[in-house]
Amino acid sequence: MSLTIDITGVSPEQLLFAVSPLAELTAMLHVLAEPAHHPAHRDWAAETRAALRPELAEQLLEAEFLWRSSRADFLLPGNPGATLADELDEVDRLDDDAYVSTALVATCGSDRMLLGDPSPLRNSGTRERILDLAQARGPRQASFADRLIADPPMVRARVRRMLEECQAAFFTATWRQVAPRLIADLRLKADLMARRGVADALASVSRAVDLDRSRQRIVVDKLQDNATSAVGDGVTFLPTVFGAPHLIVVHARGWRPVLQYPVAVTGRDVPEPVPMDLVRQRLEALSHPVRLRLARTLARGSHTTGELASAWELSAPEVSRHLAVLRRAGLLKMRRRGRYVHYDLDTSATAALGTDLMAAMLR
Repeated sequence: MSLTIDITGVSPEQLLFAVSPLAELTAMLHVLAEPAHHPAHRDWAAETRAALRPELAEQLLEAEFLWRSSRADFLLPGNPGATLADELDEVDRLDDDAYVSTALVATCGSDRMLLGDPSPLRNSGTRERILDLAQARGPRQASFADRLIADPPMVRARVRRMLEECQAAFFTATWRQVAPRLIADLRLKADLMARRGVADALASVSRAVDLDRSRQRIVVDKLQDNATSAVGDGVTFLPTVFGAPHLIVVHARGWRPVLQYPVAVTGRDVPEPVPMDLVRQRLEALSHPVRLRLARTLARGSHTTGELASAWELSAPEVSRHLAVLRRAGLLKMRRRGRYVHYDLDTSATAALGTDLMAAMLR
């Protein structure tokens, strides 16, 4: 599974690495909404929420659909501004149709194909479908969608005031701490791009980001099958301190693709993502009842093929076939003692499978 971005004919200059105050504020708001996703920032989230004005906390709860499970495209700018105010001014330049459609795609589900439909402000069928989706998510979601469709200028102004209040409440102070790390990462990417080219610059973004063999597509290893194009426009890469473990790609039709990637937090490295195919291969390897029994035995100590065959009343060739599957999945260790080969379960790889699976789903 992967998301691909077609960059046929896109020059290196159109691959923009930039810092976005609005995107980082959005990442912080997601941490406040889903602190369990971000253990490195749990203390920050608790302290920040405790210090919020009750009215602001309530407003954030009302609007959190814009950044909780997915991101409204206008919150991750394709052409970042120098300040949060600059970027909010750019959002204000969107017409109501674009703003409302994008906001409702983020809040009512990940089906960005809704942007290809007539605007919910102008088409009753689209509006009814949107409101049905919102209703299924609960009364707070339905109320937000109703108000946005009924009075876009009022809701847009309310969202901007809320974000500006966040700036005063916590963003300015936190931004001073994280901005130098983001800028340092941009210098690294610029140096890699200049000295070693696009492939190395992308590899430094994440091990989950790569070029395909044709070097015409960026491939993002995520639990989704989707494709978009950057032809004639380009791609924007936004580093984030608060975004880990997520690797966010927004790619709505008509919008410049944006990829927000985590950088290291002081004193901590960003864990290298385990390839999705390997996670799936390990799950499939352990899903077979015979292999699960063999793994159980090997977790308790080394065994040869013959010992395993005898213990489970299987033929040696059958055991060998199952061990081969476990080995290819990287779940076994083996060592030779004379003419015997002894197998052990790789307990570290097996124990990490649950963590790897969760990381893959959150990525």
